[in-house]
Amino acid sequence: MQKLFLIIGSIAMTLAVGLGAFGAHGLKEILTDEMLDIFETGVKYHFYHAIGLLAVGLVAQLMPNSSLLQWSGWLMLAGIIIFSGSLYILSISGIRWMGAITPIGGLCFIVAWVLLAIASWQNL
Repeated sequence: MQKLFLIIGSIAMTLAVGLGAFGAHGLKEILTDEMLDIFETGVKYHFYHAIGLLAVGLVAQLMPNSSLLQWSGWLMLAGIIIFSGSLYILSISGIRWMGAITPIGGLCFIVAWVLLAIASWQNL
């Protein structure tokens, strides 16, 4: 599990850097300021939770059999896909209803961090 989340976290970080650069250089002249801000919010949370995935991978070295930790990692990944992904699509396409699913990704992020805290507490 630890190796898997370190790999997924590293790939997520790579994508966050690439998407951030794409937004800053490729979309700056194309998107409105509002849509660029939405895209940047997606990138920001993508970064935070890619780091979270790396943290899950590192903590998993201490708790390799923790199902709570495993759920935390999968929920962080789901949050990146749902939260950041919906904001990327919304900002580039203008499809406003994509914003309606963004909170589901936010909920994934919240639960992921709570599970990381519980897993850590249980294994002190």
